[in-house]
Amino acid sequence: MKKTILVTGGAGFIGSHVVRRFVTNYPDYLIVNLDNLTYAGNLNNLKDVEAAPNYKFVKEDICDFKSMESLFGKYSFDGVIHLAAESHVDRSIKNPLAFIETNILGTVSLLSAAKSSWKDFDGKRFYHISTDEVYGSLGEEGFFTETTSYDPQSPYSASKASSDHFVRAYSNTYGIPVVLSNCSNNYGPFQFPEKLIPLMINNIRNNKPLPVYGKGENVRDWLYVEDHARAIDLIYHQGKVDETYNIGGFNEWKNIDIVNLLCDLLDKKLNRPPGTSSKLITYVTDRAGHDHRYAIDASKIKNELGWEPSLQFEEGLNKTIDWYLENEQWLQEVTSGDYQSYYQEHYKTEA
Repeated sequence: MKKTILVTGGAGFIGSHVVRRFVTNYPDYLIVNLDNLTYAGNLNNLKDVEAAPNYKFVKEDICDFKSMESLFGKYSFDGVIHLAAESHVDRSIKNPLAFIETNILGTVSLLSAAKSSWKDFDGKRFYHISTDEVYGSLGEEGFFTETTSYDPQSPYSASKASSDHFVRAYSNTYGIPVVLSNCSNNYGPFQFPEKLIPLMINNIRNNKPLPVYGKGENVRDWLYVEDHARAIDLIYHQGKVDETYNIGGFNEWKNIDIVNLLCDLLDKKLNRPPGTSSKLITYVTDRAGHDHRYAIDASKIKNELGWEPSLQFEEGLNKTIDWYLENEQWLQEVTSGDYQSYYQEHYKTEA
């Protein structure tokens, strides 16, 4: 094989799209998917590539340094694409220690394994994928750029900010070649239905309440997951060492407007009278410390690497809805366990 690349969190939502892209597009690369298969990790996300000759799966915990050191010794990785993380803000509010362990200690474990294994850094690359949430909350105007000061507001974003700093510190101190990216909200197939868009699609299908935080006026920038995977591909191969790239969809929406759009689209697809699904909208107590607005200026990756989103939002949303409607078994499997109890406990509607 020309290269051997470790993808962490490759059975998760974004990770599975990255693994599929690399396995398919680079048959001369060996892609090693490392995932601990926690609640959001699902090997069914990769059924279409699991038999590929250039794909290997390893179940291990990134926090186990000895296992990581052994894995690096076995495969002599040329590069790491690090996506493994606890990623849901609500869960971080309930259990911040799990986010500290996986997102911070796990990242340092991987960095230390790379440092121990890579005696020569020539041709090596450690690519750390992060979030726009490390920058904090915006007002009504302005955008996050790669030079925006960090101001994390939740345990999740604080854990990711810390991991970003450790990646840069290992580069500065030990010379590990690193590259980072910070991305806006992703949506698309295989996303675990605790996140806004798949949660609403699933609940509309089943005529369940549609829980909207506060008044639904929080604003997010949205990016179709396959566009993110394409950006990750570009950054891994062409991004400059020690640089950061913001990846965004140029696509801001208020939460309540997305929910209303999903209701309209699903009423048509499910042959329901207009306005049927919107009656399911239920406002719930706002998330603690809920950031008002995120918006990314993605001009750097566009100007330097030629990347920009390929799909308009409604086109991507229609593709996403169709996928969930056509993959009812996948949904039933992932919502049969942890999600159900979490949903019942967490989204308690107001009277």
